[in-house]
Amino acid sequence: MPKISSDTLWELAAAEVQNRDTGGGEEDGGETVSERSLFLMGSKAGGKTSILLRCLDRDEPPKPTLALEYTFGRRARGHNTPKDIAHIWELGGGTSLSDLVQIPITPVSIRALSVILILDLSKPNSLWGTIEKLLQAAQTQVEKVTSQAQRAEKAQAGAKHQTSVRSAARVLPKDYPDRELISPFPVSLLIIGSKYDIFQEMDSDKKKVVSKTLRFVAHYYAASLIFTSIKSESLISKTKSFFSHLAFGLDKGKTVSLDSTKPLTIPAGSDSFSQIGSPPATDVDITSLHAKNPKDLWKKVYERVFPPESTSEQRELKDPAKDPQYSEPQIDAMRTQKDQELEQYKRNAAKSWKGLELET
Repeated sequence: MPKISSDTLWELAAAEVQNRDTGGGEEDGGETVSERSLFLMGSKAGGKTSILLRCLDRDEPPKPTLALEYTFGRRARGHNTPKDIAHIWELGGGTSLSDLVQIPITPVSIRALSVILILDLSKPNSLWGTIEKLLQAAQTQVEKVTSQAQRAEKAQAGAKHQTSVRSAARVLPKDYPDRELISPFPVSLLIIGSKYDIFQEMDSDKKKVVSKTLRFVAHYYAASLIFTSIKSESLISKTKSFFSHLAFGLDKGKTVSLDSTKPLTIPAGSDSFSQIGSPPATDVDITSLHAKNPKDLWKKVYERVFPPESTSEQRELKDPAKDPQYSEPQIDAMRTQKDQELEQYKRNAAKSWKGLELET
């Protein structure tokens, strides 16, 4: 696989200007530069940055993602040929900063947008909540900007714009498994289960519940699913193939692994409800769960095995300055002192205003 290079931001900006000036990105013999957007989100401290760095061949230590971060990758198709560009956004903070999806998901980016959801397999109790909140936030934003783009098209009545936005709509093949029973995510979706090295040490029955449930979720959204670990070169290599397929249109390979005792590798369209089977509810009558639909049934069964964390445990901080993973003892001590001084000032000011009111 060709090595993915990362140039300076100025070089990327220059390429973008040249792309616009030449009316469609033609350079060097008339070849068109491909630009795609990737949006990574998922479990807090779930290894998103580490996986991204490995997929981009960057040998640097990962740092905690603060809110929303941008980077990019470039890949040359050959000698003296244009470099394809992948714009990559990474959302930090788990589910706490899901409102920020509006920044990477725009009317421009959805023309060639893929979403990557990275789930920490070592923390199964928080998986369903992470899936539900982040995919809902992303899907709502995609549908919102798609609607905005369509309204803009009608107003402009421009044939060129109509083509670009219509091509962003995701259409599954007619022979896609269970096509009439699933609810495809509006853009390409890849679900990555991280920290497989820890997950594989779990109880086999619990691993089966996690694996079958994620297979259901992936198939329901017409997504690809892969389990990985940064400690395994073979798993990272497979993950990189899926990543490069979304980022640069490369072949993702034909490997398929549905065995729950091994790392799952399931390209979209390679699974089916008949192969997945029913929810693994051995200790309960499924009909007693009163599920509204198949997805709700899988959720209820999953959360009986892995109860979601309590509200107090899963409460996430909106202010990154108060997040323990970004602690700086000296700075935090000074911040605490200043906060105390501010509170004292507010109390003194309040007393002064009360005194003035009494005098009047």
